[in-house]
Amino acid sequence: MLELYQFELSQYSEKIRLILDYKGLDYRKIEVVPGVGQFELFRLSGQAKVPVLKDGDTIIADSTEIALYLDRKFPEKPLIPTDPVLRGRCLLMEEWADESIGLKGRTAFIGALNQNPQFRTSLLPKETPGLLKNLVSAVPGDMLDLLGTGIGFGGEAVKEALRGLHQDLEALTLILQHQPYLVTDHPTLADLAVAGLSMILKFPGDGYLKIPQGLKGKGIPGLGDNSAYAPFFEWRDRLYQQYRKSGGDFSTPAQGSSNPTTITIE
Repeated sequence: MLELYQFELSQYSEKIRLILDYKGLDYRKIEVVPGVGQFELFRLSGQAKVPVLKDGDTIIADSTEIALYLDRKFPEKPLIPTDPVLRGRCLLMEEWADESIGLKGRTAFIGALNQNPQFRTSLLPKETPGLLKNLVSAVPGDMLDLLGTGIGFGGEAVKEALRGLHQDLEALTLILQHQPYLVTDHPTLADLAVAGLSMILKFPGDGYLKIPQGLKGKGIPGLGDNSAYAPFFEWRDRLYQQYRKSGGDFSTPAQGSSNPTTITIE
């Protein structure tokens, strides 16, 4: 069975989960608990970010490389159009989504976490030690904002990310009001990337993610609750209803196992 090394709240992991479900592939999720060590995953894949896909002896890192691998090995329900122009548009939009929605979304999401300590701790895996949870909750938002400034997650970076995301969501909403999907008349890699990466802008409802019930259907203030972008999120949720399965098989590596237990989120 395919094994997906992932973090449940990684939007790049969600991109791959949605692709796997769209193609109807069985897979096992291996949750990588946040922490300080990344040695096992590095030993497995040569890098320390999720997602990583293991298919027998084949190891693939990077969400785009995983998507292309899955499309080559499992060509049913292809992700990329054969028409050269449509193929180009699909690949271009997927790359844009990774660099724009993915990165800006992560920055805006961290900004929201900085201002809400309960929100922070509610998103930690159950296996996270209580001491670490208390430390995460106790850090003042202003201090996190100050610390984040040096690594691209300070207040100004968050404001800039939010400005960009407003523009992205406006553009996507306008496109999807006039056609059923972003590139063709059926889902492609572009649609699944945009839908999956938008996860942290507004969490989907139902049983798709292993997150606290109170967070389902909630999103970043000003984005997930903005009525102007409701058509986009309605489109995203219809895509989920059609193709995304429930949480699926899920395991957390035991202490002392050969599987990774800590990770840096892509």
